[in-house]
Amino acid sequence: MSHWRFRNVPFKYQISDWTILSVPLSLQVRSVALGDETPQHGTPAPPVTELMEGSQGFLIRNLPVSAALPSLSRARDYLCYVPLQFEHCYIDLSLSFEKYQKKFSSKTRSTINRKIKKYAEHCGGNIVWKTYKRPDEMREFFRLARMVSKLTYQERLLDAGIPESEEFIRRAESLAAAQCVRAYILFDRERPVSYLYCPARDGVLIYAYLGYDPDYMKMSVGTVLQWLALEQLFNEAHFRYFDFTEGESDHKRLFATHQRRCANVFMVKSNLRNWLLICSHLMMHRFSRCLGAGLSLLGTRATVRRFLRFAR
Repeated sequence: MSHWRFRNVPFKYQISDWTILSVPLSLQVRSVALGDETPQHGTPAPPVTELMEGSQGFLIRNLPVSAALPSLSRARDYLCYVPLQFEHCYIDLSLSFEKYQKKFSSKTRSTINRKIKKYAEHCGGNIVWKTYKRPDEMREFFRLARMVSKLTYQERLLDAGIPESEEFIRRAESLAAAQCVRAYILFDRERPVSYLYCPARDGVLIYAYLGYDPDYMKMSVGTVLQWLALEQLFNEAHFRYFDFTEGESDHKRLFATHQRRCANVFMVKSNLRNWLLICSHLMMHRFSRCLGAGLSLLGTRATVRRFLRFAR
């Protein structure tokens, strides 16, 4: 497990993808990596580490858990808040690509191959894509990836597109110098239509940024690029795992070879301010979830999400 880092963690009050309010909370933070030998927890206990000056407690990301945890409970002098529990999806890259393909049903393999063939036909018979892994390639990758990212709903609505700051690009160049990054661009002839950016840590490649041109959504260009990149990674045999990180999606479940139940666990000092902060955050989360369930019952959730994604 990584060392504790002192950070201001934003508590985001959201309805669906919309952030209504963000309140910073000073915490000591660390994440459980795939390579860590961390046992599953039943009832998390407060860390034995002393609180730093100004710290309100701890946040442990990706903590393996043996069963579902209550959203809010007490743990000695701390409030134990668990806003996110999920199946942590990842791929074991020690397999051969041939063996990896066998994890898919024949129907799924056929579907993926059909999407790749369809896109190849759209491109005139030959799919053009490129891998970026050297320091002198990073600026070209970011230039092309930014062309796509500006079109995505993640950037337009969530300010979550791939970064373009000089600091981020230089960090990518440093990672490339240490052979700790893989980045990919899929083209339609000369036009970039999808990108994938994956930094690496301790032999684990991290699914950090994926985006695609919404005009190509029906062409499944994100799936096409993911498949091509994975085939290359299996054959390269340089990394141990491909980590889809926290959260769940059909895309992650489709490509993963393994899943483990994890949670993001806050251990926050029990005082009035923190009680109000966490309880209001929990109520907002439940309201958002109920709203989503209501829209699903009405059959309008997908329509609303598409509108939010592509509204300008």
